[in-house]
Amino acid sequence: MVAAAPVAWERAGFRVDAGVVAAGAVRIRLVGEEAGRGLLSWSLRGVEPTSFDGLPTELSGRAPVAGPVHPNGVTSVDHVVVFSPDLDRTVPALRGAGLDLRRIREEPTPAGAPRQAFFRLAEVILEVIQAPDGSPLLRDPEGPARLWGLSFLVDDLDNTAAALGEALGEPRAAVQPGRRIATARREARLGLPVAFMSPRA
Repeated sequence: MVAAAPVAWERAGFRVDAGVVAAGAVRIRLVGEEAGRGLLSWSLRGVEPTSFDGLPTELSGRAPVAGPVHPNGVTSVDHVVVFSPDLDRTVPALRGAGLDLRRIREEPTPAGAPRQAFFRLAEVILEVIQAPDGSPLLRDPEGPARLWGLSFLVDDLDNTAAALGEALGEPRAAVQPGRRIATARREARLGLPVAFMSPRA
């Protein structure tokens, strides 16, 4: 669930049906800005009902169904971003719940995060980032992990940039070689950090 107005997502070129955006096999329920801030919760298939290190998680029994390509070029969710104050605590919790850990990256990101862990959730990557020391994202060193943002896969990033206009930042090189990424501006009012990425090589 995302605390954002459906009309804002429609302005950004998404198809919204009864408050829901279908992106690949993922369904994003838009519950309005008055519901709070950011990515409020998520639901997962095929996991154990155990601890998710504080992430508000529900279990889903819905069979995955592919959504449409959106007018802005979005075809699916590329990855979900979670911030953790303690990667060494969050990773075992997620593995214990049945999530598929692929690797841990032991080097800083361009934004200064010291480490990352990557899980595979069917077609989606879960990127768990250790919050940098001194970052406002590190609200409580002993606190829970936090759902933070979404990155969408698009057919053609230049076409997406043209569709969103001033609502999208300048496309730039992504961390993954051969890919580019652009971030929605706060003025788009999508309710959480949103990025758009070109296809994998």
